Amino acid sequence: MSKRTLIASTVMGAFALTGSAVSADTLDKLHEEEAKIHAAAAKSQEKINTLFEQSQELLVEYRQTVDETENLKVYNDYIASLVADQQRSIDSLQRQIDSIEDTKKGIVPLMFRMIDSLEQFVKLDRPIHLEERLERVERLRDLMANSNVTVSEQFRQVIEAYLVEVEYGTKINSYQGTIDANGTEVTVDFFNLGRAALMALSLDQSSAWVWNNETRAWEQLSDDYVSSVVDAVKMANNVIPADLIKLPIRAAE
Repeated sequence: MSKRTLIASTVMGAFALTGSAVSADTLDKLHEEEAKIHAAAAKSQEKINTLFEQSQELLVEYRQTVDETENLKVYNDYIASLVADQQRSIDSLQRQIDSIEDTKKGIVPLMFRMIDSLEQFVKLDRPIHLEERLERVERLRDLMANSNVTVSEQFRQVIEAYLVEVEYGTKINSYQGTIDANGTEVTVDFFNLGRAALMALSLDQSSAWVWNNETRAWEQLSDDYVSSVVDAVKMANNVIPADLIKLPIRAAE
């Protein structure tokens, strides 16, 4: 082998060794880069998975929010209907309150007229529990002047007084009191048959009187009626059972 050929072989071998070294380094770098790419891809996939999960959670929350929004809309419509109904009730009550003053303006004068009429009626009626009835009228007048009593309560008591007067015309009653008999005050047992008759019996049961509402005076009864009045008083006091008796009752004209 010539010297030139030997040198060429040596150079070629050197290049061959150098090429092998370069190829090995390149492969290693490629492997490293590939590993980095795989790692980056894994991280990217991880991020994608995380973002997907978050998007799913957001989607669920969105749907829940939409459902809640629909429910809230229905509920708000329901509340709005209640508020509207309450407002109508408030408006109605306000109209009633506004009308109360107008009602008071009409009912207060009416009550005063009713009390005046009641007093006049009591004075013209047979004097059954006369003092008690006149005192009731005076209490009504005092009630009307009391600012602490409501108009409704005043009206209730006026009506109640009228109902009491109605009862006097439907009851048989006996009670004690005094009468003026010819200028003499006599203690007696009164007996009233509703408003049809009012009589008086002396406590010794020897004398009896009947009230004449036309003359506004007591008239003494004959002895024929005394025993009947005695029985009437006993019946009213539940001493004897009710029975037919003869009483001096004026016929209605």
